[in-house]
Amino acid sequence: MQLRFDAADTLVDLIAARGGPVPAVEAARALFALASAPAAIARSLLDEIVVGDARLAWHGAAVGAALPASSDVPLERASFVVFDLETTGLSAATCRIVEIGAQRVVALEAGATFETLVDPGASLPPAISALTGIGAAELRGAPGPDLALRRFLAFAGDAVLVAHNARFDMAFLDRAVERLTGRRVAAPVVDTVWLARRLLGARTRRFGLGALARFFGTSVEPCHRALADACATAEILLALVGLAQERGARTVADLVELSAPRARRLHSRRALVAAAPTTPGVYVFRDKHGQALYVGRARNLRARLRSYFSGDRQRPAVEAALGAVERIDWHEHGSELEAALEELRLLRALRPPANARSTRPDRHVYLRRRGGGWVCGGERTAYGPIASRSLARRAARALAGFAGDDLGAALPPLRARLLRLAREQRYEDAARLRDRIDALEQVACAVAELERLRGLRICILAPAREPGLVRAFFVAAGRVVDSRALPPGGGAALEIAAGLAAADAAVPSLAPEDADELLLVAATLRRRPPELRVVPLDAASIRSAVQGVAFAA
Repeated sequence: MQLRFDAADTLVDLIAARGGPVPAVEAARALFALASAPAAIARSLLDEIVVGDARLAWHGAAVGAALPASSDVPLERASFVVFDLETTGLSAATCRIVEIGAQRVVALEAGATFETLVDPGASLPPAISALTGIGAAELRGAPGPDLALRRFLAFAGDAVLVAHNARFDMAFLDRAVERLTGRRVAAPVVDTVWLARRLLGARTRRFGLGALARFFGTSVEPCHRALADACATAEILLALVGLAQERGARTVADLVELSAPRARRLHSRRALVAAAPTTPGVYVFRDKHGQALYVGRARNLRARLRSYFSGDRQRPAVEAALGAVERIDWHEHGSELEAALEELRLLRALRPPANARSTRPDRHVYLRRRGGGWVCGGERTAYGPIASRSLARRAARALAGFAGDDLGAALPPLRARLLRLAREQRYEDAARLRDRIDALEQVACAVAELERLRGLRICILAPAREPGLVRAFFVAAGRVVDSRALPPGGGAALEIAAGLAAADAAVPSLAPEDADELLLVAATLRRRPPELRVVPLDAASIRSAVQGVAFAA
């Protein structure tokens, strides 16, 4: 049965990714990894899954979503059933329901109620009996689980289900419905805990049923009995619906979205990445207007994109992007290096708000001499680029009076002066000098690394996205000057010659965007993946490396 449920989840994701029904042949191919199958066979393979899951339905020869009719109903006309369960314990896998209570809310008015004890067919733990006041003798004459559940489902009909901490109650209800019918509950669910968290914010820090009942002043006091707790939850629901309408909620679907726990809100968007490939590439989160929110890269696009929707916390800016994302674009590349270079270019072009890295070239500065001192500015010199203007300013102050070319040479006398100031107990002066020395150390290391990288003349060979080709990156004159796909045979010689010509003709670059790419190349080579090969910039070395290495398509 679990395999069938997993297959149904996969179908739901596939339908959401397509934005509508999926032909049976395509669905069977995705689900069962079939190269091909006649339509009749595909339908027969899928039929048990579709018929057995209330979320799915046949749309002619295609399988699609069976959306609950209540999703688009305005809140003023919606029918809710607020319910609560008392159970023998906390685990839906091993414990049983002992009481069901519910109240109907129609057109934002409290209505009929439902209440039944349930004989769990097992002993009632003393702690549960003490908490609820339910005695074992009362349960012996109560309806069994199947009968009680059928009566509750008949009372609920196709109404929207509401519960306080719905994850707990729905776990028991889903388990019982699966045992009874082999299907899952398909009704929309509103969780008043998460709805209160979203709508009340800092107005209260306690969101338990009793705390919210006191906050809203409900006429029914929760007491760990199913009907009383359901009636109190119904009053809380009505108060929260009013707040939700002030936030712009108009339909049941809006309310369900507002009440969704963070994990479920993320889970509902997994369909955005259902078709993501397992290749390296870059991806862009976009909002409903198509605006880029976040840009990233991955060695495995599918694994990386799915990780965003696994429930793990992200940086606040990325969390905000996940909350607003409506579309995710991705572009496949042959290697992580190629994807990383493309990511840098997209960051500069799109400037997405959720990315922490600043990629605006106009914000980089360079150090240069002016008179007897040093200043920082936009004029390009060998002493930069430096991403932090404040760091560059502190380094420039540390260099006052220094006449050499090697910034590292200015550090020993500065450290000696710092020791002297400390011995003289001039602590404020020493603290200022210490900060300037720290800044100069960072800048000197960065400048020395860039100077080394600007002297590189190498070709990096990596897998290409195109089958049977090799991607060559030509690095010279302080930047990645060219990138070419090398075909097998004699065609590679022409591409290699063109890349070498571009390297020989390149003018040395001090541009910040080129420095970013150089630093990226250096970071990649420090943890060089096994598929990369690095050779000198000469035709024979490159041809030999290409011939000696077989790259996967």
